Amino acid sequence: MTHRIVKKIWNFCNTLRDDGLGYTDYLEQLTYLLFLKMADENKAKYDLPEMCDWQSLLAKKGGELLEQYERILKALAESGGMLEKIFSGAQNKINDSAKLSKLLQLINEDNWNSTQIDVKGEIYEGLLQKNAESSGAGQYFTPRAVIQAIVQCINPVPGETIADPSCGTGGFFLGALNHIEKEHKLNNEDIEFLKFNTVHGWEIERSTARLCLMNLYLHGLGDLKNTPDIHVTDSLKSKPKEKVKIVFANPPFGKSSSDTSTNDEELAKKEGYFLRKEFWVTTGNKQLAFLQHIVSMLAEDGRAAVVLPDNVLFEGGAGEIVRRNLMGTTDVHTILRLPTGIFYAQGVKANVVFFDNKPLSKNPLTKETWIYDYRTNIHHTPKKNILKFEHLQDFISCYNPQNRHKRTETYHSETNPEGRWRKFSYEEIIARDKTSLDITWLKDKSLADLDNLPDPDVLAEDIIENLEAGLESFRTILVALEK
Repeated sequence: MTHRIVKKIWNFCNTLRDDGLGYTDYLEQLTYLLFLKMADENKAKYDLPEMCDWQSLLAKKGGELLEQYERILKALAESGGMLEKIFSGAQNKINDSAKLSKLLQLINEDNWNSTQIDVKGEIYEGLLQKNAESSGAGQYFTPRAVIQAIVQCINPVPGETIADPSCGTGGFFLGALNHIEKEHKLNNEDIEFLKFNTVHGWEIERSTARLCLMNLYLHGLGDLKNTPDIHVTDSLKSKPKEKVKIVFANPPFGKSSSDTSTNDEELAKKEGYFLRKEFWVTTGNKQLAFLQHIVSMLAEDGRAAVVLPDNVLFEGGAGEIVRRNLMGTTDVHTILRLPTGIFYAQGVKANVVFFDNKPLSKNPLTKETWIYDYRTNIHHTPKKNILKFEHLQDFISCYNPQNRHKRTETYHSETNPEGRWRKFSYEEIIARDKTSLDITWLKDKSLADLDNLPDPDVLAEDIIENLEAGLESFRTILVALEK
């Protein structure tokens, strides 16, 4: 049923595109209308202003329908609490009353409150994924298989605070929520904490934060009076008041920040800089800034998993300084090399870096780093050969969430040179040029065996990925040079 509803509602977007309505705008309008429909189905739960009535929308046509819809959005934006956060600045962007009426009828055909919260959330997640597939903004949509694997490895438990400084539509929060509910029998205190105190997020785009709030609400977090702790701001410029136990993050790729973080108080007085005294180095590289920011967010016994592009693992200068400090002041214990072709934006080569915070010590806190190479000789695409959770099961087994201190390498130079799971000591890594964590050991079979090349479409996709990645790197360098 879920896929049917998603397909039916999403297909209508093609009709609205003729009027210049983009995918994100359409999803935003769906957010408003789905909320009103569910409020109509459960009036006892949703205490909306009197005029905000779904049936009044169904009953009107033409200009009266457009006027009523706009009046409802304005009233909800002035209602306070969760309603104000979701509907703040909301505007009707469907100017054809006939098409708005058709969309209302499509939504009205199903009883959204007759399904469980997770099913409604799945419907909404399906729409968010469709948006990522179609809009080209897919680097901001973390594949759900990757989220599920990361969350299973970190293993959040009831009562732990979870933060995401670039939370997007809330994918990591929902992955953590599903894991906690699945793995633990929750008492009333656990449920209360999970609903109102667990998540802490920051999202710079107001429209994306709006989608995040609705996504969380559909999955049972917060209520109309108590909004989940989602801030519409640049998290790099807003140091959190309290440390958290877990940070999940996929900082935005491929852009240098318009402003530069610095630990130099004099430099911070200049235009284009902002002060973060706890950072190790001044940098306009957004991913390096986020990595330092995440370390500053963690409690003394906190743990983190961060999706990062390749350049963070190997570039010199500020990158080397950040890596050396990260390995010295936290335990960088695991890296998962992700395959290309899993993000909806081309050219993304990414990794998941896992590290634990610990009390400061005179000696480096990282003793050894385990690397799982799920990139070399692996081919996925967002549509044909989609990365699924089962593809990452071997990594999870090697990671050993039950006791990550008991691990066994699958790589052996003589008996299994194709093993994807290998450890490197702190001394080995620190001795590498620029303290590079971009470590590979497997042979690329496509280069070694010309008689067994991948299919032409796979080769073409690989070429596009590499070209896009190179262009993005050049853009980053250009921005740095201009500064």
